[in-house]
Amino acid sequence: MKIAFYINTSGRGGAERVIVNLADFFAEDGNRTLIINSYPIEDEYKLSESVERIFLEDKPSRKSFLKKNLTYVKKLRRILKDEKPDILVSFMAEPNFRSLIAARRLKVKTVISIRNDPKKEYPTFLYRFLAKRLYKRADGIVFQTDEALKFFSEKIRRKSVVIMNSVDPEFFDTEKTAEDYCVAVGRLTAQKNYPLMIKAFKKVLADFPDKKLLIYGDGELKESLETLIKGEGVEENIIIKGRTDDVPDVLSRAEVFIMTSDYEGMPNALLEAMAAGVPVICTDCPCGGPKTVIEDGINGFLINTGDADALVGKLKLIFSDYGLRRTLSNNAKIQAKNFLPETINARWKEYLENLV
Repeated sequence: MKIAFYINTSGRGGAERVIVNLADFFAEDGNRTLIINSYPIEDEYKLSESVERIFLEDKPSRKSFLKKNLTYVKKLRRILKDEKPDILVSFMAEPNFRSLIAARRLKVKTVISIRNDPKKEYPTFLYRFLAKRLYKRADGIVFQTDEALKFFSEKIRRKSVVIMNSVDPEFFDTEKTAEDYCVAVGRLTAQKNYPLMIKAFKKVLADFPDKKLLIYGDGELKESLETLIKGEGVEENIIIKGRTDDVPDVLSRAEVFIMTSDYEGMPNALLEAMAAGVPVICTDCPCGGPKTVIEDGINGFLINTGDADALVGKLKLIFSDYGLRRTLSNNAKIQAKNFLPETINARWKEYLENLV
């Protein structure tokens, strides 16, 4: 089987990590595999040497929305004609639209994947119109959660499947060596609602003044978040550490993992924390990823989106009860077995092979 994967870039993001891992898996499984990106960027995930790589352009397009997409569709269609893959798998809204147009009347099966809250990924009338018209053409559609699937019509649902993300085995092998700090991992964007996390943690410090929160990630809100931390007078306790290439090591010394997102797909950072046995507190945000894997009070805690007081309460509870932390940790690792690569990759393999 020859498989082509398409996403805008292979840069460091959740969807990008999943598609790169899938490309590597199918290549190692004996399939001819190529990954198509719209353009290269500097900070990319490393691909296996057995995966072919093709770019539509050598740099991001500065053309208008319409001209850019017409150019990408034309170039993608030419690649599909030349390479003749059995199946094309695309991630994210615009690559999905381009793939379905480019593959029209070609002998290639098309699978698209929705990787975030559809209300956010398809926010405009144009995007919703294109999804409604084009997604009916897809041979298969992969969602991460049942809630995301229910956003679409019954006709689309009938050809769909829900497959969670996998977690690298190194996270399952992580051994807790200490409980030195609380941790958050993710891009510094509005979606993650770090101001809520920072202000809630400040309240916790009134009872637990020695606790620290380390935030790992980079993004456009870094300076404003550092200003907020300084303004709240908690720069000794809350520190933005920047990006790390060794998340397992970071998690090995974490007492609690915190995620306060306003919306998510199936957050990789949350799954990795659970696989590493870190007690987790996460917002019950759309489109249902966290509540798919967290059983509240059993293997982690769910709080309402935007509820700072609930976060304060759960942090105090976890800090006060070592036995609870151990129970949450053990149960999280049990749940995380559902994210093992061999389990998730087998589902993708079965789904794609059945389509072909």
